[in-house]
Amino acid sequence: MKAFPNYLHQNVNVENLYNLEKSLFGINLKGIKVTPNEYWLVNSNIIIDVCSGFFYLLWIPVPLAFAAYLFYYNRTQFLYFSFTFLLVNCLGFIIYYIYPAAPPWYIQQHEFQFIPNTKGNTGGLIRFDDFFNLPIFQSIYIKSSNVFAAMPSLHSSYPVIVLYYGLKNKLGIINVFFAFVMLGIWFAAVYTSHHYLLDVLAGIGCALIGILFFNWIKTFKSIRVLINKMVAIIN
Repeated sequence: MKAFPNYLHQNVNVENLYNLEKSLFGINLKGIKVTPNEYWLVNSNIIIDVCSGFFYLLWIPVPLAFAAYLFYYNRTQFLYFSFTFLLVNCLGFIIYYIYPAAPPWYIQQHEFQFIPNTKGNTGGLIRFDDFFNLPIFQSIYIKSSNVFAAMPSLHSSYPVIVLYYGLKNKLGIINVFFAFVMLGIWFAAVYTSHHYLLDVLAGIGCALIGILFFNWIKTFKSIRVLINKMVAIIN
């Protein structure tokens, strides 16, 4: 997205997405209707800051660790998981280009003014870095390819896919951990002003659509034959 910025092809949704979020999920704060992000911005505390930071750090290692587990114990399920992951990412990137959207922290810093080439920002995750006096999230978000890709939240999609395949593989108590991480990431996405609730819901929707679509296409004999050949290759 750095080579082909989505804001060159479509207008970026800044104010309209903010207003929709407020109209659907607005919270009364001292007589003023605010978004959930704005509510947590003035009601943050260090315990939630630290927990949210840890949850947000898990969105990469948990799917990778689960994929590694499937690779060693069930290659067919590993391929199913991988293809579903790919489909959901493709769907998310398509939406990024159809509907470029600014994250909540952007409005907190720039209001409704569109500024192309805006650099990535840690949002509320800066409080995690400050607490540990380490530039963990600063080093991650300074490399952000495009800040106008908040809708859908793929951070919110990934744990849904993990939990689905965890349930399919009957991992027992591990699925409780997956569900806990999923809920934590959803909350952290909003708490840290990286996503609106609408972004999170869109991410969940992308995950469910990707899962259903892959389950549909794998009913075709040609797809099953292809997957079986790929399993034979990696075994």
